[in-house]
Amino acid sequence: MTDTFPRQYARTQRLSLGEPRNFTVSPDGARLVFVRSHGGSDPVNTLWVADTATGTEREVFDPRTLKTDTATLTAEELRRRERAREGASGITSYACDAKVENVVTILGGQVIHISLTSGVVTIPPVEPGVFDARLSPDGNTISYVRGGALCVCTLDGNERVLATEDNDTVSWGSAEFIAAEEMGRFRGYWWSPDSKFIAACRVDVAPIDTWYIADPAHPTSPAVEHRYPAAGTANAIVSLHIVSAVDGSRVDVALGGEWEYLNSVSWSTGGLIAQTQTRDQKRVDIHVVNPANGSSRIEYTDTDANWVELVPGVPAILDNGHIVTCADRDGVRRVMVNNTAVTPSTLQVRSVVSVGDTIVFIANALETPWITEAWSYNIAVDTLEQLTGANGSVSFSGTANAYVSRTSTLATIGAEFEFVSATKRFSIRSLAETPLVKPNVRIMAVGPREIPVAILLPIDGLTTPLPVLFDPYGGPHAQRVVSASSAFNSSQWFADQGFVVVIADNTGTPGKGSAWERGVANDLAQQVLEDQVEVLRALDDLEPRADTTRVGIRGWSFGGYLAALAVLRRGDVFHAGIAGAPVT
Repeated sequence: MTDTFPRQYARTQRLSLGEPRNFTVSPDGARLVFVRSHGGSDPVNTLWVADTATGTEREVFDPRTLKTDTATLTAEELRRRERAREGASGITSYACDAKVENVVTILGGQVIHISLTSGVVTIPPVEPGVFDARLSPDGNTISYVRGGALCVCTLDGNERVLATEDNDTVSWGSAEFIAAEEMGRFRGYWWSPDSKFIAACRVDVAPIDTWYIADPAHPTSPAVEHRYPAAGTANAIVSLHIVSAVDGSRVDVALGGEWEYLNSVSWSTGGLIAQTQTRDQKRVDIHVVNPANGSSRIEYTDTDANWVELVPGVPAILDNGHIVTCADRDGVRRVMVNNTAVTPSTLQVRSVVSVGDTIVFIANALETPWITEAWSYNIAVDTLEQLTGANGSVSFSGTANAYVSRTSTLATIGAEFEFVSATKRFSIRSLAETPLVKPNVRIMAVGPREIPVAILLPIDGLTTPLPVLFDPYGGPHAQRVVSASSAFNSSQWFADQGFVVVIADNTGTPGKGSAWERGVANDLAQQVLEDQVEVLRALDDLEPRADTTRVGIRGWSFGGYLAALAVLRRGDVFHAGIAGAPVT
């Protein structure tokens, strides 16, 4: 059968198979750990280590070598993968000790321990059915959650249950639905730097309404119960506790102030901090916790008339006790150290990668939100340095001294991966397939509001008038117009069927500053749709081949909602729509 792009896209899981991912750089910069499958059609990720002195890659563990069932997943692991949009198998996540000498992962609900130096693989003889395995910083103890219990064990299988309750609505050590699905907190426990204690969440879902979901494909099967906190209804009751890793004795943490959500927890050599947020999401507090007695003080507070945005990678605490976070100041999102903005008002900070003497973060210039780069801020000398400069879309792992960058641009096919340190620079191989389409895309800012827009045309250069297909997402936290050819593969396939494809990042999408993001506050319809119409009105001047008397719109999730909204409210200009999984 002749391979077509839709078949290739499905077979390769959106051309992601074979890409290296999940990078960890050891603190001494000597080792680079990652996972990668054996090819663009292979869904099984294996564990790799690169010697950064030579650039030599070494496969240290292939799950297929185990004579055990690695495909069976716990319900908790299935939910984690659904939230992460994870379709691969094998090693999809792992955790290291502080020196990055050992790794633990979960396969088929079973803990697997791998020594990165010797390559020895150990399966501790404990009951399977666990998830979220982690290593104590000293590497001597493995922690995990089984059911609703927080447990630890040694390599020889000596297991201790640290926290559990005889109540099926209570769990220890896992994230509740809201934290995992909406706030980016996918874990529910954190080791102390000295490996003696664990800060653990206790979650009680008793107040949450039960929903019953039937499977129409199997109508004889009973409906499945789900505790789902619908908007306006009760949330889970979440509390934080300090648990001894030796005997399970506990200290309750008292987090002051008015709060509903526990956004994040971080325990480093600088101390233990927790961030909470009010139910209306208009205030966050960062608490510094005394682990000895559970007392805390609010060290930092941020408020916003609409909402306080949560930024990946922060808050964090430095060894001198200063808080590092991000906040919207002067119309942009900025890195804050000790309540002082340290990044300029020309950059919109997207995420923080690492915090130490130097803070590494991802940001874009306001005038080009489709280009993201990695930056570093040196606290001691108060200097800012741009670490990457490919004019593309960048993700980043490590510190300013030793890091891995993943870079995609409009000029390159796929992504390029590079390790960089003061003494070494080398590429990490990607085995992903080359797409069967070649994006023919232009990016521009349109109209007085400078709406980011990408326009794609058929690769064969048709000159006749073509129908128009809008292909937006349009919702918060997701950007479609990015300076990366790989982001447009599926849109290019539609263009090659004989369409002018238009992608517009309307008000509410990331990258263009505080007011732009908050322009959808209390109304996720009017301005969103008006921006799409504004781009459509400008299309005659932007692309002469566009036949604006024949306009369709397609989308998924928020994009599906937007597609339905467009044909219902503005059927005069949008003549057909495909709404996939609309959110409302």
